[in-house]
Amino acid sequence: MLKNITLGQYFPGCTIVHRLDPRVKLILTFVYITALFMAKGVPAYLLMLAILLTNLSLSKIKPKTALRGLRPVIIVILLTVFLHVFFTSGTVIAEFLGISITREGIFAAVFMASRLIMLIVGAFLLTYTTSPIALTDGLESMLDPLKKIRLPVHELAMMMSLALRFIPTLIEETDKIMSAQKARGANFETGGLIKRTKAILPLIIPLFISAFRRADELAVAMESRCYHGGEGRTRMKTLKTAPRDYIALLSGAAFLAAVIVLSRIGLFQELL
Repeated sequence: MLKNITLGQYFPGCTIVHRLDPRVKLILTFVYITALFMAKGVPAYLLMLAILLTNLSLSKIKPKTALRGLRPVIIVILLTVFLHVFFTSGTVIAEFLGISITREGIFAAVFMASRLIMLIVGAFLLTYTTSPIALTDGLESMLDPLKKIRLPVHELAMMMSLALRFIPTLIEETDKIMSAQKARGANFETGGLIKRTKAILPLIIPLFISAFRRADELAVAMESRCYHGGEGRTRMKTLKTAPRDYIALLSGAAFLAAVIVLSRIGLFQELL
């Protein structure tokens, strides 16, 4: 069911990952994504997997919960695997109906699927362990220098935070509408592509109406609280870095260096 999708959800906790400064977590997420795209070879990917599992364990987020976030992109992952398996040239190990499966294609499919899965789970870990308010404050603080060129930093951070915040709400609303439509005889799971597309139309219209109603209610609530953007606003909680944040940054730098070294060793072994 759609309610099992964890995209954009925040899981409250008191772990060391939850207590990290949101700015540090944003930087570490960027470092993780950079390392993931630089990783080449089995040792580098195993290190990436070990780091990801370690962070999931420290944050007390169950791997099953994290993997549920892959549901919206499972088709993209399967399509990536299919394209690499059947359309990568190299040493042919099987052939049927004029289509060849190569050893290089299988390796490429495994590495690309692993990269996508680790990328999505690692990026979602940021929202799992950071509240929307903390994420907004962290983004605004990091983008603060852009205010000098009159960029509406606070408004941009607020919009990104609200978008993440309302993803679970819209998913829950979609699930409720689907249940109501099924109770009235609607069928979303059988038939061809055209039939399924037509069946989705009665779902999209009430979903859009609900989304616009929620947006209007949010705007009224913000106006009633005299919200006028970021100018002159103060914060109840000021972001402060702690020793654990500096340790986390040093660990991230060491991790990135280790991935680069392992990738270079892997490329050197391939050349030999």
